[in-house]
Amino acid sequence: MRVSVKNTNQYPWFIRPFFWNQKKKYGAVLQPGLLWGRVPQLFASVALLYGALDRKSSPLSPVLRSLVTVRVSQINWCHFCVDINSATLAKRAGSLEKVENLEHWKESDLFDDKERVVLEYTEAVTYSDQQVSDELIEKLKVYFDDDGLVELTGLIAFQNLSSKFNSALDVPAQGFCKVPR
Repeated sequence: MRVSVKNTNQYPWFIRPFFWNQKKKYGAVLQPGLLWGRVPQLFASVALLYGALDRKSSPLSPVLRSLVTVRVSQINWCHFCVDINSATLAKRAGSLEKVENLEHWKESDLFDDKERVVLEYTEAVTYSDQQVSDELIEKLKVYFDDDGLVELTGLIAFQNLSSKFNSALDVPAQGFCKVPR
């Protein structure tokens, strides 16, 4: 990584419970958390935003949220994000099938119409050479009300923040998902 992490006992007391929870859930403290934790205000803000986007009452299904996070991670070349988000997608979808086919979703019959329009939107928001068209928004409004569209856009924007942060600082995968090549 391009920035060093500190020993967990060197972080402020109010951040350490997040690390303990990560260790309990994932078996390890997540490297990005240790990096964000170097600036506690940023860590707290990012943690709150992530919690709001990945809540159980979200209008976006868990599988749909994971499809978005993995696809953005692939586009932004974030090895850590692809690793952890693919593991989450596999768990939520019940298999590795969607993980293995996501990069080529347009050619796959595994994705339903809603997932396809969400992935199209995800790419339009994420790729800098694309724009979101009025026609694409109309296709999304078949599935989402305005609040759902805002939440979807927020999730895509958050994952772009997260994956670009991790990619720029060269955060490696931590071995959560072994995807066959």
